[in-house]
Amino acid sequence: MHFRPLHDRVLVRRIEAEEKTTGGIIIPDTAKEKPMEGEVVAVGPGARDDAGKLVELAVKAGDRILFGKWSGTEVRIDGEDLLIMKESDILGIIETTAELKKAA
Repeated sequence: MHFRPLHDRVLVRRIEAEEKTTGGIIIPDTAKEKPMEGEVVAVGPGARDDAGKLVELAVKAGDRILFGKWSGTEVRIDGEDLLIMKESDILGIIETTAELKKAA
């Protein structure tokens, strides 16, 4: 099945946090917090401004993002737990150092 979000919504796959601390302590599943980092799976076409013009989203499929702890609606698509959220719930895009060097 292929899912395409509507308007300014984004489909996100959570990226699980490390199961071990830097000191080597293993964190049990019950003590873990939900990760606030994810990968954009699909994006909608964008929202319309007051004049009716389509405003494209700043994120695209494949971007790594940070979002609020309680953002989005959890859904299950093809047996995978995903989130649907508005673009305004996204706090920012995580860029790797290689991407930053290429942009400079």
